[in-house]
Amino acid sequence: MSNDSENNLAGKAALAAGAAIGSAAIAAALLFVKRRKARASEKPLHPEQAPETD
Repeated sequence: MSNDSENNLAGKAALAAGAAIGSAAIAAALLFVKRRKARASEKPLHPEQAPETD
């Protein structure tokens, strides 16, 4: 009987860990997309304002 209880706890822990990892992945993806959109809206520097290079 105690063996079933241990497996049940392990299953719940695995499910909780999977949910946490999935949530973190979704949050990271949303931050990545937001960052890309912010960079896309920036206008490139004009040649007269470009940094000097040799």
